[in-house]
Amino acid sequence: MFRYGIAAALAAAALGAPVESQVPAAAPLALTYADLADLALTAPVAAHVRVDDATRLDADEAPGLSPGKTRFYVEADVVSLIKGARGLPARVRYLVDVANETNGRSPRLRDKSEFILLAAPVPGRPGELQLVGPDAQLPYSAASADRLRAILREAVRSDAPPAIVGIGRAFHVPGSLPGESETQIFLLASDQRPVSLTILRRPGQAPAWAVSLTEIVDNAAAPPARDTLLWYRLACSLPRQLPAQSVAEAGPSEATAIAADYRLVLDRLGPCVRNRRDS
Repeated sequence: MFRYGIAAALAAAALGAPVESQVPAAAPLALTYADLADLALTAPVAAHVRVDDATRLDADEAPGLSPGKTRFYVEADVVSLIKGARGLPARVRYLVDVANETNGRSPRLRDKSEFILLAAPVPGRPGELQLVGPDAQLPYSAASADRLRAILREAVRSDAPPAIVGIGRAFHVPGSLPGESETQIFLLASDQRPVSLTILRRPGQAPAWAVSLTEIVDNAAAPPARDTLLWYRLACSLPRQLPAQSVAEAGPSEATAIAADYRLVLDRLGPCVRNRRDS
């Protein structure tokens, strides 16, 4: 059962920074692949839990609470651990802010409700979790859990694509035939791995592009499929414009061709759609 001392300690540890004000919506937008990847790759812990007890906190027990929300102190049983190097006890405790109903009434967290938590352990407090975002308690569904597991499986592979942190040099070489060319754009990876984009144009053929995660460029490689980790790393990290230093060594016509090929890659990747309100 709720004890104020425990809740106050959790409030200090888990909700030290107030979240953004938010107007209640009729229904939250479904989380996209990018939303789930943002949460999954940030959170040290992902778990399927079942609520055993949820206590609504008064305003004076919920410092930093955003307007239009209600804070709950939750005790939940762990149904399954999806991610967590150190495991979890069978029972966890955490604070969560839930949007009020459209009529302004406080929401309810019913016993036996099931959720997916994206969280971090609270140091020195076994069994206490801190959500990695104000929307990091997700309604449980088998489909959402499977999608989350697929993201995490890709992320722990030895050849998992790294985070892209910038763009390096870009080069353009015209071919011997009119309309023939090759552009190579080097990307900067968080782990210093060589990553590059190659765009090929051939007369009478549609332009083709590929991404390489090694020093060996495979021009026959296929572009990444949408809603995969490699697609996410590119579509959600590449800037809309090439930085000037990337084409500093190119002549005017080459720089124009490089910019056109870069736009081709962005168009083929498509937009990185995020529906999270705090993203």
